[in-house]
Amino acid sequence: MAGTTQLPYLLKAARQEILDRPPVWMMRQAGRYMKAYRELRDKYPSFRERSENTDLAVEISLQPFRAFAPDGVILFSDILTPLPGIGIPFDIIESKGPIIDPPIRSKEQVDNLRPLNPEESLPFIREILQTLRQEVGNQAAVLGFVGAPWTLAAYAIEGKSSKDYKIIKRMAFSEPAVLHALLEKIADAIAVYVRYQIDSGAQVIQMFDSWAGQLSPSDYDRLALPYQQRVVQQVKATHPDTPFILYINGSAGLLERMALSGVDIVSLDWTVDMAEARQRLGPKVGVQGNIDPCALFGSKEFIKERIIETIRKAGNTGHILNLGHGILPGTPEENAAFFFETAKQADQLLAVPV
Repeated sequence: MAGTTQLPYLLKAARQEILDRPPVWMMRQAGRYMKAYRELRDKYPSFRERSENTDLAVEISLQPFRAFAPDGVILFSDILTPLPGIGIPFDIIESKGPIIDPPIRSKEQVDNLRPLNPEESLPFIREILQTLRQEVGNQAAVLGFVGAPWTLAAYAIEGKSSKDYKIIKRMAFSEPAVLHALLEKIADAIAVYVRYQIDSGAQVIQMFDSWAGQLSPSDYDRLALPYQQRVVQQVKATHPDTPFILYINGSAGLLERMALSGVDIVSLDWTVDMAEARQRLGPKVGVQGNIDPCALFGSKEFIKERIIETIRKAGNTGHILNLGHGILPGTPEENAAFFFETAKQADQLLAVPV
């Protein structure tokens, strides 16, 4: 029994334990809405320096932990971080986003990609995660995260963020063999990277397939789902007990398909009702989310109402309270603090009749 009490609260939810309140953390909780982060960014303007320098990444990861005591502390990194290790260089330009130059457009480029050796190309990830585990102890779960194959391939092929995904979809529809070869290589690299994160101290993994919501259901079944499954199956073969979360932006039409990936928890955006999502996913799949990030621009009373409504609809097992996307720049820090305070008092608030 003593071991159970030492378990970070978020892991209890992942194990489907009955809880008085859900654990709470926020996607992008370490970031631009925090004054402490902006000050550090001004001092170190390169995103890659901030995310690949152990001391800086640890400090940034811990800023919201010290400020708000969330139940989850997520590695400060980027989904593109492992790509140079397989031969796809990238940079992140402030206010413009990721740039991959040259983008991957040919069979020859795909053939030249190499397997990922994280000890060689990502030693800072081990250092960051080990340090976070030491700093956080059992007060919160340490989350690692990765990009899913479709989304990483989309960045690699488009060369930057996209609104219409025209280049990767053209490849999917006219040169499918090239795209599938790339997706296979990325999936295998991501599986290696996930294992490395777990071995380095990550207790939960969140996989972002941010752009899979731009696929039709039949294209999702061909281009996203099999490669999500390829990652999850390889990781579960060696680390079956590490909870796996899958997030897709704009996923209301894909929930049942997301569950087929083999993950333990589906992270919901705000375009689906929490009660309906639970019904569609069934009792064996946990859920995370799903408050609209813009709700944090509302009054405190409004924020509290949204939190209580979401928790009531989610029930008392298998729910991690989160936003339906990352917290937005410009969100008042005091509202973020109120979000966490309210979530942690939810057991008392839920006892009050509606």
